[in-house]
Amino acid sequence: MTINFLDRGEGRIAYTVQGEGPLVICLPGMGELRSVYRFTVPALLDAGYRVAVPDLRGHGDSDDGFRDHDDEALAGDALALIDHLGGPAFLVGNSMGGSAAVLAAAAEPSRVTGLALIDALVRDPKLNPVLVSLMRLLLVKPWGPAAWRAYLKTLYPGRPPADQTEHLAEIATSMRRGDHWRSFVKTTRLSHAVVEGRLDAVRAPTLVVMGEKDPDFPDPVAEARYMTERLSAELLLVPDSGHYPMTEYPELVNPALVAFVDRVHANA
Repeated sequence: MTINFLDRGEGRIAYTVQGEGPLVICLPGMGELRSVYRFTVPALLDAGYRVAVPDLRGHGDSDDGFRDHDDEALAGDALALIDHLGGPAFLVGNSMGGSAAVLAAAAEPSRVTGLALIDALVRDPKLNPVLVSLMRLLLVKPWGPAAWRAYLKTLYPGRPPADQTEHLAEIATSMRRGDHWRSFVKTTRLSHAVVEGRLDAVRAPTLVVMGEKDPDFPDPVAEARYMTERLSAELLLVPDSGHYPMTEYPELVNPALVAFVDRVHANA
């Protein structure tokens, strides 16, 4: 598959784009690669959409050297990609990618037709400050990469994909490239408070998808219902799933996602 690059001044964002039809952009979360959507993209292509998936700044095939790695920076990259590819676009966002999707929709409603927020972080979770400090310590080299790989495995409490070992190895290889590890660590130290402050500005139809056993949230079901209420969204709860329901249970997520995108475009 051809890897394309979008020049953002400080560096380039790598992305792939396939298919014909209305544009859908899938935004990964921190520490992840565009291949996190490897089971999602084929379903959207089969449904007749043009699908683009970028790597985050300092992740995968994207460049290092960016000053900012926060939600607002990713939202800006998403909007720039929409303009570059010819939008508007439906945005799918997982984790931090969901944070950025909310900001993009709030800032430029005419360029975002709809949202699918998969285990998105739309506010700062209430975590034990001791745990936060411990997590930051664990992400220091030389033990940081191994600690992150171990943590990633806990985010698949249900049915990890058959290729999980290969995918985690791909992430590990990426983080050894250039200054990618430092870029990744910067994404772990951001606040999502700005996203919570923009929820009421979102007018795009929204689907909230949440793994019921996502360890990133003290109460994932309650968090999903909070997002659903704030965004007047539809909700899909995925039993037994963690932070990546689209890879653990694509047979549950893909039909709901495609049906929602279809309805958004039928009503546009």
